[in-house]
Amino acid sequence: MKNSTRIGVVIAIILIAVFAALAEWLVIRNDTITKAPNGLITSVEIGGPFTLVDHKGRTVTEQDYLGSFVLVFFGYTFCPDVCPTALGDIAQAIDELNSDSVGVIPLMITIDPDRDTPAVLGEYVPLFHDRLIGLTGTRKQIKEIADLYRVFFSRAENTQFTYYLMDHTSFVYLLNPEGKVVSLFRYGTSPEEIASNIRRHMRG
Repeated sequence: MKNSTRIGVVIAIILIAVFAALAEWLVIRNDTITKAPNGLITSVEIGGPFTLVDHKGRTVTEQDYLGSFVLVFFGYTFCPDVCPTALGDIAQAIDELNSDSVGVIPLMITIDPDRDTPAVLGEYVPLFHDRLIGLTGTRKQIKEIADLYRVFFSRAENTQFTYYLMDHTSFVYLLNPEGKVVSLFRYGTSPEEIASNIRRHMRG
């Protein structure tokens, strides 16, 4: 790879990180988020019904996950840095919970449905945790659920490359057994803190 190409890749990744951070501020502003005993909470209404397809090809809805705590992350399999890190943190948090993890379901919802088919997700999600579930759908379905969770995403076009990257927000959402978002975790929140917050919600 030529030096100019390497520099272009680095610049593209930096710009994506900057735009993602800006998008988080715009979509879920700091003045809507407060610190609570059980973690970050927001005054903005987040979440709602959906119909998607999991990495085993099964059609699922939000109803399939009621009765459990659910960790939700929006990402994509071609993501070079943020997604693998966030999913690794989620996996560590699940392991940190030990026996309490039985009541927790981790989900990754793709924001790149054109490439992230059930088969692609089926190869990707087990790399992080055997209980991680990958969800995909049509462009319309993904746009609808992203809007419900106030997730920003867009395709970052660059004619220098034969592939494309995605700009996107990087919150991890915690849903309670009733399907309500009860905590938000910013990118970089430690697995220990995520696990601790989940335990506190479990114990009321």
